[in-house]
Amino acid sequence: MSSGSRLKKRPKAAGVKYRRNDFDVTNAVNTTEPRSVAREVRRVFLDLYGSEESANRIDQFFADAGNLYRGRYPGYLACDTWYHDLQHVLDVTLAMARLMDGYERSWIGGRTELGEDMFLLGVVCALLHDSGYLRRYGDRRHANGAEYTLTHISRGSRLIREYLPWVGMADFAAPAAKIIHFTGYEVPISQIRVQDPRFRLLGYMLGTADLIAQMSDRCYLEKCRDRLYPEFVLGGVARRRLDDGSEMVVFSSAKDLVMKTPNFSRGALHRLDAEFGAQYRYAEACFGGDNPYLEELNRNVSFAKLIASKGDVRLLRRRPPGNVASDLFPPTLN
Repeated sequence: MSSGSRLKKRPKAAGVKYRRNDFDVTNAVNTTEPRSVAREVRRVFLDLYGSEESANRIDQFFADAGNLYRGRYPGYLACDTWYHDLQHVLDVTLAMARLMDGYERSWIGGRTELGEDMFLLGVVCALLHDSGYLRRYGDRRHANGAEYTLTHISRGSRLIREYLPWVGMADFAAPAAKIIHFTGYEVPISQIRVQDPRFRLLGYMLGTADLIAQMSDRCYLEKCRDRLYPEFVLGGVARRRLDDGSEMVVFSSAKDLVMKTPNFSRGALHRLDAEFGAQYRYAEACFGGDNPYLEELNRNVSFAKLIASKGDVRLLRRRPPGNVASDLFPPTLN
């Protein structure tokens, strides 16, 4: 019998009348504070497995990630990317924990159960999936982490290989380095090779969590305009050099990026279903039938369509929480 089948269902997610910009889709967890998200992930873990000793490792993972992004981790500078910041990482990790929770609760005979070790691995992979944006001390090649946009997954793979042995998870270092590739585009999903089908399942869940967490963020569209576009410019995504030497303009401005968000959303939704196997449905088991991630995601997509139809980005009036990058290195690109 699975651990999930012994558990009571979680209560349905309560309706949110006013959601705070620094809180998750349930308006209950502060996604700018590692300790806040760690408490919730720890609670989910204990509810599933009941192991206090293993749960203590979750606290360490979050403390290390917080130090890493805030410039307190040996060898690394503080995060200087505006969009791919600590809040994004924490939001993704919370979503990942909820998907794994829903999976365990949905498990029935004939399908492989995750278990404690895989859950912990999923947490670490989520916390470090964008660590490749962080620059090391003495980095003379690039002035901002966004310049690593096209290779950040490979860079993060190297960091996670170094980190897991340090926390007693050396056996998972190699698969973890591949799992985080499910959040990027450096390697096609179909070409990512892992030995255990549970690693692929974690990859699908992580890729799903990455998309649904950012697209359900209350300030998602404002962040695309004010934070993601500058990263795309620095990372070589806004304009691309083609093989024949010519240049293709992908996003001509921050406004153009917002106007094209509905098209991106269609592609993202296709990726969630076709490439990740609709793993988002496990959130429903976590929340007793509701799926607040899809609800908030669809609300953002609908608003993006409205903005695109009017051609007026001035409708975006929310103010995202500050972060290390916006406080120290405010973006200046338009």
